[in-house]
Amino acid sequence: MMSLTTNHQLVLLLDILDEQSGECCGNVAEYQQIKRLVQSMLADNRITNTELTQLLPDIYNYGNQGENSPNVPDHITANQANIEHWVNAIHQFTAK
Repeated sequence: MMSLTTNHQLVLLLDILDEQSGECCGNVAEYQQIKRLVQSMLADNRITNTELTQLLPDIYNYGNQGENSPNVPDHITANQANIEHWVNAIHQFTAK
């Protein structure tokens, strides 16, 4: 299996978050994917952007809570401001 570059991982994470935010729905597989992406990026330690390294644990927690959430739309709505902040931060980083 080909491993994704950090930039590809961030773009994938961005896509998932953006879609969940826009459609206000998500599924367990998406939340598991969010967690795997964040775990991988934290383990690789290749992200040098301080803001992103501080946001990743929050994004992981969002994925973890979403995976176990009885009400995904409520979970997304409750995190809407966070998601928008994460999406903007990742977008700025990947646009460079």
